[in-house]
Amino acid sequence: MIKLIAASLLIATVLAAPQRRPNNFGRSSSGDERSAVIQQDEYNLNPDGSYVYKYETSNGISASQTGSANGQYANGYYSYTDPEQNRVEVTYLADEFGFQPQGAHLPVEPAAPDHVLKSLEEIRAAADSNPELDIALLDSTIARLRANRG
Repeated sequence: MIKLIAASLLIATVLAAPQRRPNNFGRSSSGDERSAVIQQDEYNLNPDGSYVYKYETSNGISASQTGSANGQYANGYYSYTDPEQNRVEVTYLADEFGFQPQGAHLPVEPAAPDHVLKSLEEIRAAADSNPELDIALLDSTIARLRANRG
């Protein structure tokens, strides 16, 4: 019985050991990743609380961001090379409407059907009588949907 318990503990220990996994989405890590060095690293915090940072590494990763003093707004970009050796570039805005990334690799929303835009416009026309509606959000949504129509 003791041998069975000891064997079970040994098997459980072996199975619980951390598994080694290759880096880089299943590919082994290249020497470039491990030996990458920071080529540029800047950070400026202004007295009013606004900031700017920028960095770049020898393996092509780079980023930059500017933020407002009140913490309500930031915009910037980041870029890197994906596992298939394609350059990925993202620009973004982060504000009261959330994180809004843009990049050639990101999907875009389809054009809104006519009836959806018409319904939102009708809601907007009656919005002045409803204090619970966020008119600014409704206006920005209508403007975004109109812009997507081309």
